[in-house]
Amino acid sequence: MNRRIALPVAFAAAAAVLAACGGGDSETASGESGDPIRIGVVGASEDYWTAFTELTEEEGIDVELVNFTDYTQPNPALSQGQLDLNQFQHLQYLAAYNVANDDDLAPIGATAIYPLGLYSQKHQSLEDIPEGGEVAIPNDETNQARALLVLQDAGLITLEGGGSSTSLPSDVVEAESRVSVTPVAAEQTATALNSVDASVINNDFVADAGLEPTDALYQDQADSPGARPYINVWVARSDEVDNETFQRLVELYHSPEVEAASSEASGGTAVFTDNPSDELSEILGGIQTDLAAH
Repeated sequence: MNRRIALPVAFAAAAAVLAACGGGDSETASGESGDPIRIGVVGASEDYWTAFTELTEEEGIDVELVNFTDYTQPNPALSQGQLDLNQFQHLQYLAAYNVANDDDLAPIGATAIYPLGLYSQKHQSLEDIPEGGEVAIPNDETNQARALLVLQDAGLITLEGGGSSTSLPSDVVEAESRVSVTPVAAEQTATALNSVDASVINNDFVADAGLEPTDALYQDQADSPGARPYINVWVARSDEVDNETFQRLVELYHSPEVEAASSEASGGTAVFTDNPSDELSEILGGIQTDLAAH
């Protein structure tokens, strides 16, 4: 997930739609050349994005949401100038992307921390998961490591050296673990529930499995120091971190109506945070240093 890739057809189609939309009104705040501010998101149909765009329209800020179904797409699109902002990832994911691609995309504001949960359609509790069971986890490096830590905290696996934010499936100590792990694409963790004992599923895809976040058999704790790398953020190119209109968009996202809709979409699990951009950059820098040395 953290390699620079050619943008797939799905993004090309989205870009074509953007091109067809034309520029924004001259009296609205917008991106370059009067075009809408293009924001890459995952799940543009969610009610909180409707609430958000209603607020931006009231303020005369012309925005265009570009929806993605694949986490690998929004960062290259932002870096290459096909987006102005994106809002879909946590700091750990952003750090991995920057290190792998020698990029310098930057966080400009925080949104929330979303606990990562373990779900099952076959078992009602952790205790029901059998010895030798199979658990699907996201295969991208950042969510994969977090998923492994969730499974370790749940008592299902043991990781070499106690585990870290750079742990890999190869670090699972098989002799001390109750289950095996199977990495799959993040968007496939929900559908994998049909063939495995349990899956660690990102909140974006929980509904795809007909589940609610509260159905999780186990999830990590958002208020722990170890959760700081998983603060979700607004991201811009490094030369746009002081853009006042972008900062206003961050503020609007924390409006009561947007947070209420976002909380509902997360099943009440979202823990909202407003860490300033300099603090987010400091956390990001530390993660990138660790990743580069790994």
